[in-house]
Amino acid sequence: MSEKHILVVDDSTSIRRMIAACLRECGFAVTEAADGTAALEVVRDPNGGNHDLVITDQVMPSMDGLTLIRALRSLPAYADTPILMLTTEADGTIRDQARAAGATGFLPKPFDPEGLTDSVMQLFEWHAQTHGSASTH
Repeated sequence: MSEKHILVVDDSTSIRRMIAACLRECGFAVTEAADGTAALEVVRDPNGGNHDLVITDQVMPSMDGLTLIRALRSLPAYADTPILMLTTEADGTIRDQARAAGATGFLPKPFDPEGLTDSVMQLFEWHAQTHGSASTH
């Protein structure tokens, strides 16, 4: 299996770096972006490569997670890419909106590193089962 590439989008530098370090420790390649606008610049860059998973926060300046998810889903390369949303929202409103926008899964903040890696592995397993094991990225 080739190395999986994950795009991590969060305006909190400390959260973004913690997520990235945890994922790198598990053998994933990670690209970081500070908000939705920066994430779209990364995915539209011809040298940026495609990502096998996107992890995004909801509340960010410039472009929030919902807007980012909608924008990613409009790009052919990201139409079926798993997207995990991080949220501090306790009620289901944001989750319902994110699901409607195209989010694949959710992880509540705060989270522990084991919960993060478990969620990532579950999303990759689900994606392989529902979309075939061959990656298009």
